[in-house]
Amino acid sequence: MTSAKFGTTKTVDKAITVKSKSIPAVSASNVDMLFGNFKAVDDASFELEHGRFLTILGPSGSGKTTLLRMIAGFLNPTNGEIFINGESVGAVAPNKRSIGMVFQKLALFPHMTAAENVAFPLKMRRFDATKISSRVSEFLELVRLGGFEDRRINELSGGQQQRVAIARALVFEPDLLLLDEPLAALDRKLREEMQLEFRRIQKELGVTTINVTHDQREALVVSDQILVMDGGKIQQDASPTEMYRTPGSPFVANFIGVTNVITGKLDSLTGEEAAITSGDIKLTGVMRSNAAKSVSGAEVRCAVRAEQIRISAKKPDLEKLNMVFEGTVTDVIFKARDYCMSFLCLSLAQTLSVFFTMTRTTSQLMSWDEPSILDGKPAIYMSLSRTKSSVKWAKTLTRRIQ
Repeated sequence: MTSAKFGTTKTVDKAITVKSKSIPAVSASNVDMLFGNFKAVDDASFELEHGRFLTILGPSGSGKTTLLRMIAGFLNPTNGEIFINGESVGAVAPNKRSIGMVFQKLALFPHMTAAENVAFPLKMRRFDATKISSRVSEFLELVRLGGFEDRRINELSGGQQQRVAIARALVFEPDLLLLDEPLAALDRKLREEMQLEFRRIQKELGVTTINVTHDQREALVVSDQILVMDGGKIQQDASPTEMYRTPGSPFVANFIGVTNVITGKLDSLTGEEAAITSGDIKLTGVMRSNAAKSVSGAEVRCAVRAEQIRISAKKPDLEKLNMVFEGTVTDVIFKARDYCMSFLCLSLAQTLSVFFTMTRTTSQLMSWDEPSILDGKPAIYMSLSRTKSSVKWAKTLTRRIQ
C-alpha cells in the first residue's frame, strides 16, 4: 500500500475519488439548530479548505459541540445546510460517510487489544483481510505505539489510549477527522504533549480536521483556522495570529489571552486615530470597530494585552514611549516561564495585569508597595512596534456591550 497526503492523489487498495480542491472540504451555510424554543446554533456559516486544521472554540453552552454533531450528521440542522466535499451531509447515508471521529470519552472497546480496536473500522468496511495487519501496524507506528499491539485498553495510559483512538479514526483514511474535546480529561502536561501530537499527525497525513475545545491555548497551538462561538453565534473566523492580534469583538478579545479592559470616552476621531479620556489621563490609539458611527463623547472600551505592557522601576527607562503612568505593584504570581503582576494604576483608577519575564531590570519591581512605572501605551493585540500608528484598540459603544 502507498499513500500520499489526504486531498492529493493517492493509491490504496481500492480506488478513491479525490474531490477537487476548488470545492471546500467542509462548508456551512446559514445553519440554525433549535431545541424547542432554544437556538443552540444561530446562522452559522464558514468554509474549510482541504488539509487544514480548524478549531471551534468557545465556552460551555456556546454551541460548538452542536455544530460539530451537525457536521458529523448526528443532528439535522433546523435551517441551512452543511456540505462535505460539495455534497450535503444529509444526502449521504451514515455508513457511506468518510468521517473519522475521536470522542471525548474515546469509546474504545475494553475487551479488545490496541490492534483489534484499530482494525475494527477496517473490518466493518470489508477491507482486504490479508492487509489489515500491516495497515494496523502502520498506523500504530504513526501514533508511536509500535510494540503495543497486544496491550488491552486498561493496560495503556491515558495518553496511549488517546493515540489508539486517533489511529482507529485515521486507519481507513477518512476525508474528514472530527475531534470532540478528546483531551479534556487529561492532565495539563499530557494534554499539551497530545496537542503537539495531533498537530504532527495532522500535518504528516494532511487530513482535513475539525476540533472542538474550550482550551484557548490548544486552539492557538494546533489550528490553521479558528471559529470562536458564543451564544450559538460565530463571533469570529480567522487564523490564530489574526484572532489573537486583531480580535473582532470585545468577547473575543476577553476570551483569548489575558486582556486589560480600560473604559473611557471618545474625545475625537481623525480617520482611525482616536483620542480618548479615561479617568484623569488622555490615551490615543487606532479605532478597531464602528469608526463610521463614532461620535464625540461616546463611551468606549479599550483592550490591552497583558504581555504588551512594558514596565520599569525607573521612569527614564520609558521616556521614549508616548504614554507612561505611575503605579504600585500589589501582587506577583510565578507562572514558571514568566510572572503575572497586578499593577494598581491610580490615574486609571484600576488594577491591570502585566506579564513579564524576570530580568535584572524587572527584578527591581519585586519589592512591593514601592512606586513603579507602567508603560500604558495601548500596544494592543500584540502590536510589537513602539510607534503610535501601530497601536490597536478594541472599541464598541456601550449600548452594544451586553
